[in-house]
Amino acid sequence: MSIHVSEPGRPIGTRLPDAFRSRRVGDVTELKESSAISTDHNEATDAEFQQAANSGRHRALQEYSTAAAGERRDERVYLPVSEITSPAQYSIPATATMSQALAAMEDYGVHHLVVLSDDNVAGLIDLRWLLNWVNEHRAEADTQRLLHIELPAFLTAFPETDAHQLARLMLAHRLNAALVVAPGGKPVGIVTSTDYLKLYASASRHEGAV
Repeated sequence: MSIHVSEPGRPIGTRLPDAFRSRRVGDVTELKESSAISTDHNEATDAEFQQAANSGRHRALQEYSTAAAGERRDERVYLPVSEITSPAQYSIPATATMSQALAAMEDYGVHHLVVLSDDNVAGLIDLRWLLNWVNEHRAEADTQRLLHIELPAFLTAFPETDAHQLARLMLAHRLNAALVVAPGGKPVGIVTSTDYLKLYASASRHEGAV
């Protein structure tokens, strides 16, 4: 359930950390308690989840789901990032030009694109970074390819990564999105700051109704 930061670099080959390419099930060393343990009701703490994970990821998730039933998602000690992930994702080859990347975002109506190099994840770019680059290199936008540009750092996480821990790292690294990657290195979705806003906005509406 590790979270990794890929440093800025050119999109050559895969830029996914080794943990996402040859995953060992049961590595949950980065899970930490994200809130105080409540004595009023039974909840699955991170420590309990780590013990469960030793006997297999699927069994751990099943045990957590049972323990957390009935709790609001934003109040759970452990919240799988898969529960707030936006499954829709769009990609662009590293050979595309900056203008083509900007046009793709406009066509798809998205603010993030996964950059692929020979079908390998080579980066994650957002609209703000792209607009800043185009503004500074206006004359080169139609000819300069992503392949020859240092792409920004990006976060990668597993579907069962703790969403609270991911949020803290997104804030720490000043990144508004993270790529969710399944075993084998296949991207399965993107988590953005908007997904977190939707989560807590939904919780606020629930409180208002009560």
